[in-house]
Amino acid sequence: MVPLHDTELDKLAAQRALDFMLGWFMEPMTKGDYPSSMRSLVGSRLPKFSSYQSWLLRGSFDFIGLNYYTSYYAADAPELSKAKPSFLTDSLIALTNEYNGIPIGPKGASDWLSVYPEGIRNLLFYFKSNYNNPLIYITENGNIRIDELNDPTLALEEALADKTRIDYYSIHLQYIQTAIKGGVNVKGYFAWSLIDNFEWDHGYTVRFGIYFVDYENGLKRHPKKSAIWFKNLLQREVPTYSDLR
Repeated sequence: MVPLHDTELDKLAAQRALDFMLGWFMEPMTKGDYPSSMRSLVGSRLPKFSSYQSWLLRGSFDFIGLNYYTSYYAADAPELSKAKPSFLTDSLIALTNEYNGIPIGPKGASDWLSVYPEGIRNLLFYFKSNYNNPLIYITENGNIRIDELNDPTLALEEALADKTRIDYYSIHLQYIQTAIKGGVNVKGYFAWSLIDNFEWDHGYTVRFGIYFVDYENGLKRHPKKSAIWFKNLLQREVPTYSDLR
């Protein structure tokens, strides 16, 4: 979460956004209670832990599985205090991935996904500073190319040439490496996804995979350029994109 404006109110809004999305889970497991901002804004609708429950919760995980795709701007939205109380309004924040019509990063094929790789580094350092530097596995990280809406007329060679995805993984892994060198306890990374799949309400209209699934010909799978790049990465022989042509 990035403050929409460089104001104290929007900085606090960005923190609340993290509290309501991330702290909701992490603070009970590390501190035994919900974030103070949630306690303040949700009030009696938020369950209370007994001392025994807090004791059980603290440190009750083996590792944290962290999914990261994008980041958002957060702005203070006090007008939401007049709305019907709900998860969508309690935090009194407005989220957007644009500022003055300019996206926070290059757009993916899904309107919610803008490429903002420094966000994963910032988030990892946030874990280290606020949650006792837990053991972390990146369980999902990935991108849909801006031009990778499912197009059955696209030649296979073109469908496999996913330079944007290679760039996405490369820069995110570099930022993760920066976090590791800074002492963050990251021990594993899973790219999303191995193959093209059914993507929530987008169905089969977008493609996340590093393997292309031919929906018209028996679901045959073809490695995209990103799959070859990953293979070489794991063998410590990382090529440039032009080498894969």
